[in-house]
Amino acid sequence: MSDTLIYRIGGAVYINLTNKCTNNCTFCLRETRDGVDDYHLRLKKDPEASEVIDALKKESDVSETVFCGLGEPTMRLEALLEVARYLKTRGSHVRLNTNGQGSAYAGRDIAPELKGLVDTVSISLNASDAVKYDAICKSIYGEEGFDHMMDFARSCIAQGINTILSVVDLIGEEEIAKCRKIADETGAKLRIRHYIE
Repeated sequence: MSDTLIYRIGGAVYINLTNKCTNNCTFCLRETRDGVDDYHLRLKKDPEASEVIDALKKESDVSETVFCGLGEPTMRLEALLEVARYLKTRGSHVRLNTNGQGSAYAGRDIAPELKGLVDTVSISLNASDAVKYDAICKSIYGEEGFDHMMDFARSCIAQGINTILSVVDLIGEEEIAKCRKIADETGAKLRIRHYIE
């Protein structure tokens, strides 16, 4: 069976660049399953950008695309940028679903590199402070993972990228309210995602 590099949910084409991640979230799909819907998203190897582009060329409609698989797309930044450049030649609205630690991983602020290629960045906030975040997300950066994520969100906003902070509904109403306050103060939108069993 060949690796699933792209898959479709609703009207959007999703791009599966890697299974690696800087977090090990307690609620992550990777803990309990190999993919979503009927798509097997475990990769034998990270695909080259050219392989993903070849797969996308077979799709007649790429008007809405999302970098989102079983890992953190920004860990494959160069491939992500190359694929996004191709998608822009086809007029695609490009969204990046991320844990927001890409700049920490790259060792530089990557938001300026995303400008003009990624229209919307959806960042998993998931908790209202660094201690709670690390307890849930178990970042390789420890509690600093929260600060890296918030710095990235602010940088994306400064670049004029539509920025969404998302939380999973299982964190509870009180925590969601605190996260909404963080989003408001940061200048981002808040999205509440339903937890997939």
